[in-house]
Amino acid sequence: MSLRDRFGTDVLITGCGHTPFGKLADETLESLVVSVAREALDNAGIEPGQVDEIYFGQFNSGMHPLGFASSLALQLSDDLAGVPATRVENACGSVSAAVQQGIRALLAGTARTVLVIGAEKMTHAGPDVVGAALLGADYESAGKESTTGFAGLFARVADAYADRYGPVADPLAHIAAKNHRNGVANPYAQLRKDLGFDFCRQESEKNPFVAGPLKRTDCSLVSDGAAAVVLADMSTALSMRRAVAFRANAHVQDFLPMSKRDIVAMEGCALAWKQALGEARLGLDDLSLVETHDCFTIAELMEYEAMGLAKPGCGARVVAEGITDKTGRLPVNPSGGLKAKGHPIGATGVSMHALCAMQLTGEAGGIQVPDATLAGLFNMGGAAVANYVSILERIK
Repeated sequence: MSLRDRFGTDVLITGCGHTPFGKLADETLESLVVSVAREALDNAGIEPGQVDEIYFGQFNSGMHPLGFASSLALQLSDDLAGVPATRVENACGSVSAAVQQGIRALLAGTARTVLVIGAEKMTHAGPDVVGAALLGADYESAGKESTTGFAGLFARVADAYADRYGPVADPLAHIAAKNHRNGVANPYAQLRKDLGFDFCRQESEKNPFVAGPLKRTDCSLVSDGAAAVVLADMSTALSMRRAVAFRANAHVQDFLPMSKRDIVAMEGCALAWKQALGEARLGLDDLSLVETHDCFTIAELMEYEAMGLAKPGCGARVVAEGITDKTGRLPVNPSGGLKAKGHPIGATGVSMHALCAMQLTGEAGGIQVPDATLAGLFNMGGAAVANYVSILERIK
């Protein structure tokens, strides 16, 4: 059996770069982009002149004055002059969309090596600016004033889930505590502190309710940061130091208005997982770990059900039984997820790809899942509007 027949694709990750996430006051968008581009190319063992195409994922939407950042990577080296560079935007799934464009360029044969970068600078902008920008990804809320921002949107989702299936306070606190515990060992994480279940469960001065049933510990962090991967076709990748294959890459787009879909079911997420697992010829039990989009803890809870880890309404049992703990049957967010790692919008999806690739090459350090062979990731834009799933496996 050829490698193409075994893995189902000719596209591989051959290098990764990742900055810390957090309030990076001394970094500019340009410095973040250049540093991860350099790290990813060095990690792949190639020179800038070997890059055929660049895709840059960024949401921005008014959070940063520079709205035309696709060429920033060229600042790394004059050898990148003339290389096609394109910015890709799809809300919080922007850089997964950029990864997909890189895959298509390789499959089309128009490139042999592609650099994909995701970056965002958010912390310099005021809460009102960030909140308005994020609400631009919601059909009903775009352009309207809100005191709760995107947290208010997911609070409505949490209330709808609770109305259908029962109280959510305990499972949400378990998810928050798990991800904060995992984030302690992640050198890239914005918040490296084990907060514990009791702190996450109880309202307090340090953990107030933000919107509806969601407390501060249920909400991902506003962050600066960047990440990058080098993609290559099979023949090119086999000459490089490391190679992690895409067993599958799926994108499902759902309706923008929440009124047109069952948001509690996360149907777009469910279909993306179904397509990806089918393409990879795998089941969920074959995976060693999953990185999933926990912009809010209620999202991770519903994603357990959408991916098939639990039946509808039974996601609470997954966390209660420790199935998604780092030592559980299927570790979910061993990185700490968006909850602890941070959520620089344009960098999140490629961060997931990079960290999964590091897991599979045994280079994930303190967050390493022992003997990881297959990794799945889910990155979404908006409230499960853009849904991306990749399944990765190491071949070298």
